[in-house]
Amino acid sequence: MRFETRIEAAQSRDATKPLADLRAFVRRSYAAPWLTPDPNAAPEQMTLDETASAFEAIVPGVCARQGSSPFFPPHNPDLIGVKDRRYLDASGLVRHRPIGDMMRYAGLNQGADALSQYGSFRPKGDLPDPKTESRYSDAQLYALSLFVYSLTPPSNPNTFDAAAARGKEVFDRTGCGSCHTPPLYTNNMITPAVGFTVPLAHLTAYDVLRVSVGTDPRLTLQTRHGTGYYKVPSLKGVWYRGPFEHNGSVASLEDWFDPRRLNDDYVPTGFRGAGVKARAVKGHAFGLNLSPADRTALIAFFKTL
Repeated sequence: MRFETRIEAAQSRDATKPLADLRAFVRRSYAAPWLTPDPNAAPEQMTLDETASAFEAIVPGVCARQGSSPFFPPHNPDLIGVKDRRYLDASGLVRHRPIGDMMRYAGLNQGADALSQYGSFRPKGDLPDPKTESRYSDAQLYALSLFVYSLTPPSNPNTFDAAAARGKEVFDRTGCGSCHTPPLYTNNMITPAVGFTVPLAHLTAYDVLRVSVGTDPRLTLQTRHGTGYYKVPSLKGVWYRGPFEHNGSVASLEDWFDPRRLNDDYVPTGFRGAGVKARAVKGHAFGLNLSPADRTALIAFFKTL
């Protein structure tokens, strides 16, 4: 049942039991009781209207999918070009190598998460009955993965003109390519979030860039999707994608390169959160110290990718 439908049902009847059911739904979908305190446990003390407000604050392009959080939800991923990405999810939760990894990832998200257990906590409660549950067949998962791999971007209306050429010079001069490496415009690495200490074993097991860009660490440190990392996103297709940052805090590239977003009185143009009038969108200060002309040119170049 859609979350909105649950809200409507609860509002149309005596809210005592529906509110309890809604809290149980939120617990199954988001709770991480091994965290102290668990930020996703707030709905246990919230009213129906307060819980509804938390979900209503989620803007288009952002989704509180299961295992994330309605308070710091991830943006919707772009599946175009995913065949060339080494990590899936904003937090790099799943390594992506041969097509079998994509098949397993699709199978997990199609319903195998009902089997999840974290210590003594099983989000879905009792194990599902195998007589009544099913999953996609391997042939279906293979076909689905091939379809996803086949997706192509729309025709780009932005031409590589003099402004974009100047922007490419800015891109090269400022070293953007060290993380957003052509031709994929990502180095396909993961970067540690603020507050996460990289285990030594990870340095040889994974593609870890030992630089933190300083963005909001909560999605990767305080949810079930947590790894301690964020993947380096590709810049390809940013002309049609958005909102930007892993939680969609800003609506456009112009907003992302606005130095004012680092200030506490900044009003995010994307996801803000329930009851939030202003907040800083911190991290990734690269490019914020450019001149207005260089910033405009760099954005013009990005829009041609």
